[in-house]
Amino acid sequence: MTTRISTANRYDTSVNNLQQRQRELTEAQVQLTSGKRVNVASDDPVAAARAERSTALIARSEANQRALEASRNNVQLGESALGDASELLQQAREALVSAGNGSYTAAERQGKAQQLKELRKQLLSVANRADGNGGFVFGGQGSSAPPFLDGPGGVQFVGVGGESQASSSESLSLSVDGSAVWLKGRSGNGVFETGPGTNSLTGAANTGTAWITPGNVSNPSQVPYPATAGNAPKFTIEFAVSGSSTTYTILQDGVAMPAATGVSYNNAKSIEVPGFGMSVSIQGAPANGDTFQIGESTNDLSVFDALDKAINSLTDANLNNGQVQQTVNSGVSRIDALINNVQTARSSLGETLNRMDGIESRISALKLQAQTDRSTAEDLDMVEAISDFQNRQAGYQAALQSYAMVQKLNLFQYIS
Repeated sequence: MTTRISTANRYDTSVNNLQQRQRELTEAQVQLTSGKRVNVASDDPVAAARAERSTALIARSEANQRALEASRNNVQLGESALGDASELLQQAREALVSAGNGSYTAAERQGKAQQLKELRKQLLSVANRADGNGGFVFGGQGSSAPPFLDGPGGVQFVGVGGESQASSSESLSLSVDGSAVWLKGRSGNGVFETGPGTNSLTGAANTGTAWITPGNVSNPSQVPYPATAGNAPKFTIEFAVSGSSTTYTILQDGVAMPAATGVSYNNAKSIEVPGFGMSVSIQGAPANGDTFQIGESTNDLSVFDALDKAINSLTDANLNNGQVQQTVNSGVSRIDALINNVQTARSSLGETLNRMDGIESRISALKLQAQTDRSTAEDLDMVEAISDFQNRQAGYQAALQSYAMVQKLNLFQYIS
């Protein structure tokens, strides 16, 4: 059987071969120009899918990085603000300690009260510090207005408690819980709180010159605090003065404790609450019926209320020496607790900044891995691509020459 190949068939074959080689050469040129092996999904569907997943992961990593930078900026602002607050509270403490100078007149104490007022204003300004993005550093979960409002009843937090979070796969805060920092200090010595009571005979303020210290925990296992709601015992130290004899009785929830009834008072010795692991010191000369209170410490100590109490007391020109010492002693105790609360919050922000360094490293590593995966999936090996392009170019030139030879093999060309 004889197979005959027509001239038309040879033409078609040559043209198809030429077109195929031209397409291959064009593809090689596009790859060299873009530097990518996969320019459209049809080039390599599997590799294109891998590259797309890697691209999405890179985009998420970049979004996480932006959120991290926003969070870091706000945390740094918060840490700096708390540093300023610590310095201002330390200045307030020094002013309050100096107000206890026994040689000071009422006018000089009022001068210290004025100094405390100015420090209070500065602290309020720090508490309402803006973050530069339309919000406030201590705005909690968000506030369009300054979160702390000063009114007749004192400074109130008008924001929303808690912290606003950045949109990120990591836990990143965009603000600080101002309520916890400025209004939630631990009162007293952190376990229990002491203070003057009222004279049991007159119902008015104590009339003696005695004052009470914040106290100490002598036996932690016996301390009745923290207690369940409503069950925290309260203790009262009541003095009885008859001539040169001064005694005291400790009452638990209004009932005298047998082991602490009619005890001789000596201001050089601390007073133990029997069976409860607490001791306090009372200095000065109490009057008959004067009382002092011991109760559970609370976590509602406000920076501004603490200063207001000290300011109000120091502006009273009728305070005796014991009341001045009580004002100074209680005020210093409160400020110390507030400084500790602010420093704890500042330390927490410092730890957050350290944690952010680790988060940044993880984000960078994840992004680099994604970039590597995308490059592996779609990028071009330039040495191989150039060699392939040259080969295809040579093939295309050969196809052109072959076509030219086929064109000459027709009857008319032969006759001529």
